[in-house]
Amino acid sequence: MRVPVYEIEFGDHRAEVVSRGAGLRSLTKSGRALTEPWPAGAEQGSPPLSAGLVLAPWPNRIRDGKFWFDGVDHQLALTEPERDNAIHGLVRRDDWQLVDHSAHRVVQTIRVGLHKGWPYPLQLTVTHELGPDGLTVTHTAVNIGATPAPFGLGVHTFLRVGDVPLDECTLRLTAGTWLPLDPERMLPQGPSKAVEGTEFDFTSPRSLDGVLLDAPFSSIVPDHDGRARHELRAPDGSGTVLWTDRAFGWLQVFTADPAQGQGYPDRGRALAVEPMTCPPDAFNSGIDEIVLAPGADWSGRWGVTAV
Repeated sequence: MRVPVYEIEFGDHRAEVVSRGAGLRSLTKSGRALTEPWPAGAEQGSPPLSAGLVLAPWPNRIRDGKFWFDGVDHQLALTEPERDNAIHGLVRRDDWQLVDHSAHRVVQTIRVGLHKGWPYPLQLTVTHELGPDGLTVTHTAVNIGATPAPFGLGVHTFLRVGDVPLDECTLRLTAGTWLPLDPERMLPQGPSKAVEGTEFDFTSPRSLDGVLLDAPFSSIVPDHDGRARHELRAPDGSGTVLWTDRAFGWLQVFTADPAQGQGYPDRGRALAVEPMTCPPDAFNSGIDEIVLAPGADWSGRWGVTAV
């Protein structure tokens, strides 16, 4: 069954958003790609590497699929069985319901119902909107249940600068700390560490030539307008910026690489800069875990713009 694809445009910006996982299928300005487009036909199923999909009601991984909340032990389905983890929430493979679609804006919603180990009903909404500065994405979550609910959200966003190979680009991250992960299970292994003086220091632009990353970053410093900006730039100075508001205190930065068995189709090496509200296994560590009281809501924004 073919899933809906919603096209939006504003000026020289164009985007495609699909109902499956509320995914951002493509984003361009004047024909130049700002995100990795999905291969033809990918809207029929899962895009490569979950590119562009919404990850909720938790992003990243939960150890053994187990967490304790409000006096109750929970056992989620192990959706990453090779690592014994529950990964990326419950909605990235589901079809979202269309609320509104205009020339430059599309709004979709989904109800998170009851799942194995998840007794917390939530209503999630996402708005993709194009304007003079590019793409703005607004997320909201409402606890429609009768008890408090844990919550976290992320987005699997892959950036690019037109057709410039990743190894010719530089990356700058407004992040002061990184969280070490166990390379076998990709779960936290100790507390966050300062990036200064380490291979994870991207506070000044650094070449991505041969760089391999799969790490959570935090201590994100916003600009005067409350937005933190992370830049991928080509040698000529053109670039793509991912910005986040204060609701997103974390980034997972990942390089897809064919040498690691995870290249992006027809592209090879690719870069994911993923806004997240919390680190991996937050439901067990409690770090930046959001707790929504019955009837309470949460919202956050991020976006992509060309420079």
